[in-house]
Amino acid sequence: MFVLGVESTAHTFSLGLVKEGRIVGQVGRTYVPPHGAGIHPREAAEHHSRVAPLLLRQLLDTYGVRLSDIGVVAYAAGPGLGPALRIGAVLARALAIKLGVPIVPVHHGVAHIEVARFATSTCDPLVLLISGGHTVIAGFSEGRYRVFGETLDVAIGNAIDMFAREVGLGFPGVPAVEKCAEGAGGVVPFPMPIVGQDLSYAGLTTYALKLVKEGAPLPVVCKSLVEAAYYMLAEVTERAIAFTKKRHLVVAGGVARSRRLRDVLFHIGRDYGIDVRIVPDEYAGDNGAMIALTGYYAYRSGVYTTPERSFVRQRWRLDAVDVPWFYDLCRNVTDK
Repeated sequence: MFVLGVESTAHTFSLGLVKEGRIVGQVGRTYVPPHGAGIHPREAAEHHSRVAPLLLRQLLDTYGVRLSDIGVVAYAAGPGLGPALRIGAVLARALAIKLGVPIVPVHHGVAHIEVARFATSTCDPLVLLISGGHTVIAGFSEGRYRVFGETLDVAIGNAIDMFAREVGLGFPGVPAVEKCAEGAGGVVPFPMPIVGQDLSYAGLTTYALKLVKEGAPLPVVCKSLVEAAYYMLAEVTERAIAFTKKRHLVVAGGVARSRRLRDVLFHIGRDYGIDVRIVPDEYAGDNGAMIALTGYYAYRSGVYTTPERSFVRQRWRLDAVDVPWFYDLCRNVTDK
């Protein structure tokens, strides 16, 4: 049985296929906003509506699958940009109705975690989920992913993207800012606002822009910004490790591609004697495969609905989602 996954939470529209718990493949296209502008929800939705039928045909042709082979349709129901989410939901509902198959609403953040657990063969890790829309430290307990620290305002990826946009470094911002930082000889002190186990990144962007306006060299500001942002993550992650006593740290989400952040986290791993595992690059950003995979797990656990009862939730907390399939992955992993 094939599960089709539809991802459309933000700038990427992607479709993925899973068969019997194994990822078959995925296709996708990303809406790129005009230079100097952020993601406009309506324009992202228009992009998604244009590319959706083309990508569906490309997916089926590339992997030799017929539409009638699809037994379940999963879609990202939230959190995300409302107009973009609705495009994916409409496609998922239409396909489920046409094929007469169940539909599975998937939490985007849970999907990031599940594909990371799957790809790194990890059962019960502490998870650092970091992307343009997520900054969460989570671990599984009593049926759900529980939060052991999160952003109080914007996510780490969004904060760095905003800075990059304002100083003309382009999109996506994280690799552009890290590239710029390579030319810096040192760093300047930055505020590191941490409240208990929670983080505030909006002020870092404001402070970095203030330094640029005052004439500070851009490479120095870039390096200072990313170092402060990543060491804030490191501090709360260290405390979460000590509290949960998990033996593995899995890093998920688009910012997991950062080589500098990986260096910081691997250093934590050595200090605390835990295994740090990073989601592969092809599953780090938003992708349809992670939605299909999580949809497969959910369907096998009886979590699905009908097109008429499906929904979209722009705001949807990670720790509000039941995860009854959590231990299913543990049967075939090397979490030791």
